[in-house]
Amino acid sequence: MNTESLYYNSVTIKVGSNVLTQSNGMLDYQRIEHLAAQISDLHKHGTRVILVSSGAVAAGRSMVQSNGTKDPVSQRQLLSSVGQVKLVNLYSQLFEDHNLTCAQVLVTKQDFSTREHYLNMKNCLSVLLDNGIVPIVNENDAVSVTALMFTDNDELAGLLSSMMNTDALFVLSNVDGIYTGMPGDEGAELVPLIREGREDLSSFISTTKSDFGRGGMLTKCRIAQKTAASGINVHIANGTRDNIILDLATSPESVQHTRFEANSPRPAIKKWMAYAEGFAKAEIVVNQGARSALTGPKARSVLLAGVVSFLGDFKKGDLLRIRDEEGVLIGIGRAQYEKALAERHLEDDKYRPLVHYDYLFIFPDVH
Repeated sequence: MNTESLYYNSVTIKVGSNVLTQSNGMLDYQRIEHLAAQISDLHKHGTRVILVSSGAVAAGRSMVQSNGTKDPVSQRQLLSSVGQVKLVNLYSQLFEDHNLTCAQVLVTKQDFSTREHYLNMKNCLSVLLDNGIVPIVNENDAVSVTALMFTDNDELAGLLSSMMNTDALFVLSNVDGIYTGMPGDEGAELVPLIREGREDLSSFISTTKSDFGRGGMLTKCRIAQKTAASGINVHIANGTRDNIILDLATSPESVQHTRFEANSPRPAIKKWMAYAEGFAKAEIVVNQGARSALTGPKARSVLLAGVVSFLGDFKKGDLLRIRDEEGVLIGIGRAQYEKALAERHLEDDKYRPLVHYDYLFIFPDVH
C-alpha cells in the first residue's frame, strides 16, 4: 500500500453483524481475518483505527441453544455475554498474528450522559491510541437495558467518531450503500454522494433490519448525516467486498458506495450534544417562526419569544429537547437559566436567550 495515497490519518470503522456472520448465524472466520489484516495494514502505515464491532450476539447464537425465553433483554444479555468473549479472543489472536495489540472497551449509553463521563471515555481511547493499541468498542449488552441502549452500533460509532474527531467513519454493511429503493429492485439506484440539505431520504430508504443486528439503513443514514454535520466524512460501503477498508482509505472514489460529505467542523461541546438527546431533562416547544429561524442557514439562538410551552422541569445547564408544534424533534440545547425564570420572562421579548447558539445543536435531517 502506498502511504502517500492515504486519505485519512485516523478512522473509526464500524462492522455490522451481517458482514461478520454467515447466513446460518455462525461467525465468518475468513471474513473477520481479512478485515483484521486490512486494519493491521492501515495501522502499520500510521493510520489510527478505532474498531466498533458487532457480532457478539451472533457469536453467542452459535454457542448457546435457546432456552425458550421470550424476554428480548434477557436473551440479549445471555448471548452477548457468551459471544463477546469468543469475538474478542478471535480479534486478539488475529491482530497478534500481525504484531498488533487490541483492547476491549465495553460501554453503555450512560457512559456518555454527562460531559465528565464523555471526557473520561475520550481520555481512555486517547491513551490506547497513543500507545499503538487498537480499541475494539462495543455496547455492554450484558448490563444495558432497553431505555439506555444505543439505537445500534451505528449510533455508537458515530458518537465515537465525533468524540475522537477521526478523519472518517467507515460503516460496513452487506450492501453497497444508500439506494433510492430496495437494493436489487428495478429502478433502485445507488446514491454516491449526500450533502447536508438533501431532500428527506426516508421516503425511499428501506427500514428493514438485519437478522442479527438492531438497526436498518434508515438508522445508518441518520447517524451518517449527524456525523457528517460534525465535520467527519462518512462512507457507507459493502464490508463483504475484498479490500474494502484499504480501498476506502486510499482511493474512495474508485469504490462503489455512498459518501456523506463532511461539513465544517463543530465545537467539541456540540459534538457531544449531537448524541445527547436521550439525556435531556425537559422539552420546549417552539412556534413556526422560531422553527424556521433555527433551521435556517444563519446561526440563531432560542429566544423566549418563540417558545410556546415547556414540558418538565429544568435548571440552568440542563439539556433541553427542542420540538416544533407538530412534535418534530429539531434540536437539543443547554438551558441558560431555570424554568421558573423562563416562565417569568416568557412575555419579555428582550430577555436573554433561553438557549445560546454556542450550546445548541440542530439536527441535520430536519427540513
